[in-house]
Amino acid sequence: MPTAIHPFPGGAEGAWNSIAGTRSGLAAALGWKSIGVLELTALQSIQRKSWVPAVREADVLIVSGGDVLYLCHWMRESGLAALLPELTNTVYLGISAGSIAMTPYNCDAEFNREYVPGGSDMGQDAEHALALVDVTLYPHLNDPNMPDTTLQNIGRWAAGIPAPTYAIDDDTALRIVDHEVEVISEGSWKLFTP
Repeated sequence: MPTAIHPFPGGAEGAWNSIAGTRSGLAAALGWKSIGVLELTALQSIQRKSWVPAVREADVLIVSGGDVLYLCHWMRESGLAALLPELTNTVYLGISAGSIAMTPYNCDAEFNREYVPGGSDMGQDAEHALALVDVTLYPHLNDPNMPDTTLQNIGRWAAGIPAPTYAIDDDTALRIVDHEVEVISEGSWKLFTP
């Protein structure tokens, strides 16, 4: 699902990279038997019987990064957010924004508001994500291209969040099954408790 990248400049190229399995979309190039593309912005305009069976049959849903606010909006609008809790045998593989969207709080809310179209109410309640897991995530810890991802900045943000917050770098992932969190890491991470 490349939807989250569309609001940013170069979004079309980013969506293609996600689909083609290049650069930031490497998860799509892991050697799957088959792969499909689900564009959330199109789902409201087609019948559910055209896409819901494919989602139910998928072993893995790869949700790419980008704008958390935009992704959450279209997950709700499309009906996918309501469907996700029913997919108990499906792996949800979120990358950056794709991961943040599952948490209760959007650590990128201020940044995401910059990309809300004028006249849209999409920015309302931007601080909240879908809350399908019990913990919050702040990815890209210490990324030199993202100055807000220092441990100090993340700690300040996490201090106002009433949920455990994981600060993780790009060599770290969270595996969450039945509300149990396992950190899988070859890099750096820190847990902030409320």
